[in-house]
Amino acid sequence: QLIKMKLAAASVIAFAASTTAYTAPSMTFSLGRKKKTAKKAAPVVTGASPSADAWANAGTSIALPFATAPATLDGTMLGDVGFDPLGFSTVPVGPWFTGNEGRSGQIGNLSWYREAELIHGRIAQIAVVGFIAPGLFGTLPGNDWTGADAYSNLNPLDAFSQVPGLAILQIFLFMSYLEVRRINIIKEEGESYQPGDLRIGQGEGRYNPFGLNYSDEAYAEKQLQELKHCRLGMIGVFGLWAQAQASGVGVTEQIGNALVAPDYYAKAGYFLPEGI
Repeated sequence: QLIKMKLAAASVIAFAASTTAYTAPSMTFSLGRKKKTAKKAAPVVTGASPSADAWANAGTSIALPFATAPATLDGTMLGDVGFDPLGFSTVPVGPWFTGNEGRSGQIGNLSWYREAELIHGRIAQIAVVGFIAPGLFGTLPGNDWTGADAYSNLNPLDAFSQVPGLAILQIFLFMSYLEVRRINIIKEEGESYQPGDLRIGQGEGRYNPFGLNYSDEAYAEKQLQELKHCRLGMIGVFGLWAQAQASGVGVTEQIGNALVAPDYYAKAGYFLPEGI
């Protein structure tokens, strides 16, 4: 009896050991949720130029799905959606005031392009306000020296030649001051300079009149929002300029005329039943 019990126990232990050593095949169903990660191909090196290599390793553009984006736009930079139909990112440039060596730049370094994008975008946003605000809130008053109607023109293109020259000089001097200050900051910080940083906003020793104190995630989101507004502002100011050039009147005047009922609408009422 004892021998039988030992044999039974040994058989149970052997069976348990065999089941633990055996791994049953399993089936998983992705239902389209998971995609197989394809192995990344080795970068193609043509040897012709860094620009040629960037286009040889081009990928699909997020902004333009029917086009390709050079390899220099790999999505690591904030706001990068692969929009570079003219290939600017494959021709690196640097600050013009750092000499020939700094002006050449390095392939893959898009900091100076981002600097230009932010600065032009900020100016464009101010210009959009300048196109619209006078028609909504009124213009500056004139006087005997400037003329009573010196600032009354709502079309910015015509107003530019109508305002006094000293007013334009004030704007030019203020913009020159900001530009010299920006260049000095870039020279002072060197390689640690962040594109578009004018030392305004949150941070130690910075001008922060509104007491901004975002977390890292919220701050990155605010940077992306500014970048999108800059891009929208550049497109918007071009549209405002083209429309003012074509129509010869201000933006608010164009919108106001579009909301006025035309004469034929009033005359059509004569042929409609009373009360309609």
